[in-house]
Amino acid sequence: ITSEVVDRVYKEYMGDAESPAQVRDGLLDAIGDVYFVISAVEVARHHRDAGNPVYFYEFQHRPSSVDGLVPEFVKADHGAEIAFVFGKPFLAGDV
Repeated sequence: ITSEVVDRVYKEYMGDAESPAQVRDGLLDAIGDVYFVISAVEVARHHRDAGNPVYFYEFQHRPSSVDGLVPEFVKADHGAEIAFVFGKPFLAGDV
């Protein structure tokens, strides 16, 4: 990895971060991209290359059910969209 690549990646995620919260947000974005986005894009490309339609989305709606349970800076955790897609009764186990 060249220093130019490192500089570009740093600028993308850290920008002009001045506060600990801005650094935290940049690191969370970088980690999320490494663990979720890169692999999801790779899978989407395989499906596209096989001739299938591909749709990609980023869910950022903060569910009201997490108030007081997770920090305010958390928009939506992995899997948070399930309750919105299938409905909360689906997750309650009483259906």
